[in-house]
Parts: sequence; structure tokens; C-alpha cells
Amino acid sequence: MTSGLIPIVRSDSAGIAIAKPLAVLAKVFSAGMLGIQAFTVVVEVAVGPGLPGYDLVGHAAHAVREGGVRIRAALANSGFKLPPRRVTVNLAPAGLRKDGALYDLPIAIAIMAALDLVPRNALEKLLIVGELALDGQLRAITGGLPIALHSRESRYELVVPLACASEAAVVSELKVHAAANLAEVAAFLRGEVALEAPKALALPEVHDRLDLADIRGMEPARRALEVAAAGGHNLLLIGPPGCGKSMLARRLPSILKPLSEREAIETTCIYSAAGKLEGNALLSERPFRSPHQDISVAGLIGGGTSPRPGELSLAHHGVLFLDELPEFKRSVLESLRQPLEERVVTIVRAQTAVTYPASVTLVAALNPCPCGYRGSSQRVCICSDDNVRRYIGRISGPLLDRIDLHIETPHVDYRSLQAERDGEQSVAVRQRVFAAQKIQTVRNGASNALLSPRKLRQVCTLDSAADRQLERCVRRFGLSARAVHRVLRVARTVADLAERPHLLPSDISEAVSLRALDRQTTT
Repeated sequence: MTSGLIPIVRSDSAGIAIAKPLAVLAKVFSAGMLGIQAFTVVVEVAVGPGLPGYDLVGHAAHAVREGGVRIRAALANSGFKLPPRRVTVNLAPAGLRKDGALYDLPIAIAIMAALDLVPRNALEKLLIVGELALDGQLRAITGGLPIALHSRESRYELVVPLACASEAAVVSELKVHAAANLAEVAAFLRGEVALEAPKALALPEVHDRLDLADIRGMEPARRALEVAAAGGHNLLLIGPPGCGKSMLARRLPSILKPLSEREAIETTCIYSAAGKLEGNALLSERPFRSPHQDISVAGLIGGGTSPRPGELSLAHHGVLFLDELPEFKRSVLESLRQPLEERVVTIVRAQTAVTYPASVTLVAALNPCPCGYRGSSQRVCICSDDNVRRYIGRISGPLLDRIDLHIETPHVDYRSLQAERDGEQSVAVRQRVFAAQKIQTVRNGASNALLSPRKLRQVCTLDSAADRQLERCVRRFGLSARAVHRVLRVARTVADLAERPHLLPSDISEAVSLRALDRQTTT
């Protein structure tokens, strides 16, 4: 007796009956994000008989699952009424987590293709992403630039919301179709209209807003800033409140080399993945990030249930400024040690690991004591020696070992502040920094701050006079082996700024003078 549930339509060559599929299948290509890298996601949709409903599988986060409500409303409000069928959606590969609302548009298009509302052969070379509003309008997504780069590498054409088309336009040799709503995408797939192709944008010109010329006096600190920029060294500013530590730190980007196109795209990818582009197509200035002292470990180095880049990665190719350093939680400061050394942040979760780039110049600032006025000529310090040791001790240890320069920034006297002559402009300092960086690139292939101990011995040639000077400094200040390496790296940068191939005793002396905490421990 035949049940009639599976109608037989044909037999294969062996005479075995083959059932006619009850569900109509359609496939659309989309993309997901893993850190700042995109990967292809295949959206498979089956529309068949059964109780009307919507099932979604494929390791999807809650934001993806609740998209079914948006999709149904967007289809209805765009003039596409769904029949009472069972809709099953699979997001492949199932082993990678999918998050965000960017799958709304590809799922909606796949449903329409399964219902023959759009031709399926038009989807073969397209990668589609976009969030749907209830009225069918398309909203911007995060990660537009990394997805565009992946689309080019995978040789897809890209369909994106018009609101984030400027990100995709940055990627050369990629055909981009920008749509404002679901109806436009459907008409494009049917060949009725041509979607707008956004124009590629040139890298914006950098306009310095802050300049070293604004700083009067503070010559040792200005010199430390120049050395830090030239060699990629981390810098610690020590001085009383109001002496100009933040003012100095905020002007460091003005003497750094402008972002190259590769660096700009890499940094913009991080901001795109974090949803912090704020309408910009491409970052043109080196980032400067200054998080508050209450920041968590996840906020600083990245993390969360769905990992996002933290302030450290947002400062990639730029400056991370930590003001009032001892006020940060110890766990937060300790979390910086490995990323500062390796220049990347790796966030490990139970089912995935995400890596974000984090090549930054760290600038930190602290007061010399809890009240801030130890050694000040303006006010009397009320802190005991024990309180001062405990205060400075909050930053001692491995993090301090990764800071090459420690410079004291006392108050500037009134006459220096009122002087008519401005300090040297950033453009002049920047030229010396560029020249020193070019020397390092040719000789090291990297900045002096990243020199390995073996490479350091090769590039830091000491004559007898320089060797004796370093030995005297080691004995006088009790420098550790690690501190000696830091001194040599800084001395190498000082020599590079002067375009000297060999180190002089004066280079060693200046490098030691730029490590105030080493000198304080023995005086």
C-alpha cells in the first residue's frame, strides 16, 4: 500500500526510485567577520510545504536569528508577499560563528530566489551583505571594508547598502553595487535597473591640528618626543599636574610619518570592524587614543562575548596615551605586556581565537607622587617617602621594562611661557624623524625599538670611548642587562637622528639621561 507522501517521478539507471524534492532550494553568497578578516558565508534557503515557520541553523548569534522578523516585514513592505510555507535557512560553514545584522539582505534575496521572484543565475558572482529595516530600507553594516577586501580576493562583485558604499569604494579593482532598499536589489537582479557604482576615493590629505610650536620651554621633553617618534620608542612623562604632559603627548602624531595607503586601509579595517568609522571612508591621520583610567581589560585590549577590538588596536599605527598611569587597574596594565612586545592582540574564546593588530607607540604620564608636587617649585609636597615608593611601585615591573624613555617634565617658568618666540614647528622636527626612520628601514628593516638582542649587537658599534662611557653608566646607576639594551636602542636612535653610523659617548650619555627612573633609583 502506497502512502502517497513521496511521489515517485523517475528512476535511475539501476531502477532505484528517486523522490522529487519537496523544498525549493536557493543559494546566496555573503560574508562573516573573524577579527578584522572576512570569510565567505553561503546562505542556503529551502522553502517547502509544512506549517508556516522560519528555522535558522549554522552557528548563528541571537542578532542573526531575530533577523527573521525584520526580513518578513521588509519583504511584505517591499511588495513581496510570502506564501504560507516553511522557510529553512542554513549559514555555512557551520563551524564559524556568525554575528550581526549583515545577513538580513542575503537571506531575504535567497528566499526570493527560492520563490522565483529573482533569477538564481544572477546570484552566482555576487557577494551580498546588508541590514534591513522593517520598511525594506538598507542600513549600514560594520566591517564593510574588510568584506570588500575579501570580495576582491574571492573575485565576487559586491552588493552593499548605499550608507556604507564609501568604505567599499576604497578597494580598487572591485565592482561595487550600492542599493538603498530591498526593492532596488530585486530590480537589479532581474536586470531592470543598474545599481549605483560609488567612485573610488583618494586618500584624504592630512591637516595638522596640533603643532609642537605651541609648546614653549620643555626642551628635554620635546627632544624625548622626537627620539620616541624616530625610533618607535615608548615614552613615560613624569611631572606635576598642569606641566604640559598631555599637551606633549597629543602632539606626537604631528611629527610621525603620515599613514601610507596600506597602513590607512589596515587601520580603517579595525575601525570598520568596531563600528567606529562615523561616516569616514578612510582614515587619513594616525590614531590617537586616550582611554579613561576606569577602562576594563576587555576595553583596552579587546574582548567581549563577540570579540571586538579594544583601545590598543584602535591605536594601531598611532599613539596610545595613558594619562595618570598609576590610577589604572593593575590587571589592565599587566594585560599590556605581551601585546606591546608582540604587536598583536590574541583573544581566545571556547570555539574561536581572534587576532587584532596592535602596533602602537605607548605614551604614559604620571605625577611624581600622590599629591603631584614632589620636587615642584610652585607647591610643597605633602607625601611621605613610603607613599611615593608605593605610588611609583604601581607601575614597576614588566610594563615599565617595555618603556624605553622616562623624562621629567617640570613646570615651565613664567618668562618662558610669555616668550614671543614660538618653539620649533612640527614640520621641521618631522623631517629629521623621516630621515632617521629611512636609515632604520634600510639597515634594520624595522624601527630601533624592535631590534632583537642579536641585531642590536650588530648595529650598535661602540668604540673604546663609547664603551667606557656605557660601563661608567652601568656602574653608577646599576643598570640591568635589559636596561643596557634599552639604552643602546635609544642611543642608536640618537645617532640616527644625527645621521652617524657609529655611537659616540655623547649618544650613550643622552640615552641614559632619557631614562629618569633608572637614575632616580640610585640617587
